[in-house]
Amino acid sequence: MRFIETIKNIFKIEELRKRLVYTFLLILVYRLGCFVVLPGIDASMLATLQDSTQEGLVGLLNMFSGGAFGNASIFALGVMPYISASIVIQLLGVFVPYFRKLQMEGESGRKKMNQMTRWLTVAIICIQGPAYMAAVHSQIPSAAFVAVNQLGWSNFMFNLVSTVILMAGSMFVMWLGERITDRGIGNGISLIIMIGIVARLPYALFAEIGEKLSINNGGLLLIIVELLVWFFVIIAAISLVQAVRRVPVQYAKRVVGNRQYGGVRQYIPLKINAAGVMPIIFAQALMLFPLIFARWDATRGLAATLGNYTGFWYNFIFFFLIVVFTWFYTAVTVNPTMMAESMKRDGGFIPGVKPGKKTVEYLDAIMTRVTLPGSFALGIIAILPAIAMIFGINNQFASFYGGTSLLILVGVVLDTLQRVESYLLMRHYDGLMKTGRISGRSGM
Repeated sequence: MRFIETIKNIFKIEELRKRLVYTFLLILVYRLGCFVVLPGIDASMLATLQDSTQEGLVGLLNMFSGGAFGNASIFALGVMPYISASIVIQLLGVFVPYFRKLQMEGESGRKKMNQMTRWLTVAIICIQGPAYMAAVHSQIPSAAFVAVNQLGWSNFMFNLVSTVILMAGSMFVMWLGERITDRGIGNGISLIIMIGIVARLPYALFAEIGEKLSINNGGLLLIIVELLVWFFVIIAAISLVQAVRRVPVQYAKRVVGNRQYGGVRQYIPLKINAAGVMPIIFAQALMLFPLIFARWDATRGLAATLGNYTGFWYNFIFFFLIVVFTWFYTAVTVNPTMMAESMKRDGGFIPGVKPGKKTVEYLDAIMTRVTLPGSFALGIIAILPAIAMIFGINNQFASFYGGTSLLILVGVVLDTLQRVESYLLMRHYDGLMKTGRISGRSGM
């Protein structure tokens, strides 16, 4: 089989083999750390904390940390502080001239922004650490705090030490991600998030199979139907992640010495879903605010309606927010003016469109057209887990029918496979590949 032959070719390349083994070992270290509970907490009393981290934004944080958030692990905060800091720095690069200048300075500017991101990560951890410890105190019994009850520590001292440990754990996870990026295969931070998501899949799948097999009539048939629907949903998510609108760019010919440069046509790939999963994360965070109204009797019914994850109004507002945030985030991150200036600087132009302002207007019009269907498709994928729950699929497995879990899973897997494919293509002419031509992993 061609698949088996491809696997053999992967392990024939020494550099690729070392990178894969290195990536696997660092991910193994991360997964083991997710089960190391904070010192001074009785691990046998964490059931209530685990139950409270299944839904909403807290459930999202628990998913990104691979369950470490609900285990009161030393890696409980995971990479979320780093991601939050990266988003802030990225947005500052759009609105603040100093950061915009750093973005255009190349490698030196990137190093400065990375350093700022790390310091901002530390600041965010200093806020999230005490907040997390306050949540732990409110969710698990007081008897679980061994350091306070048996060693005589004060709550302040215990929380301070735990916050320092959480900070060290989060920075260590960030370091693991950077090492995977440098010496492993793929984007390290994205891989760590993906592994946390994949770790929940076997439990969710076996729970769903066990629940359906308990049905006397048609249980096995329901499982087959669910898996088929899930397969087509994955295909739709792959299409959304990979879909691009290619804008042709022609480069003028120029002669330097005896060599001719330019005169070729290339393409600018404008992604239909340029915002990725960020609109879903923003919308999920905003959907937690209606729960504040549950404190008062007069608005408790409104809070219950807007807090029903499978209800019409929750999903309608959720869908609307995703469409709005997709437009906003795409407008912030995709800069047609910068693309037009870069083309003009390199001697490129779009056939039939004048350079300068007309090119900016042309690119902006295309992004407007492709963002609309992309935002609707993203909104539909985001509410698919709620639809799956309505049809009787358990909450854990339903989260893989769409939303952030599926999009991150699909995006990271595709990116990693493309990187592996690039190594295979580079070694093709060294005789390591027996096939005549590789057209990409999709042609396997």
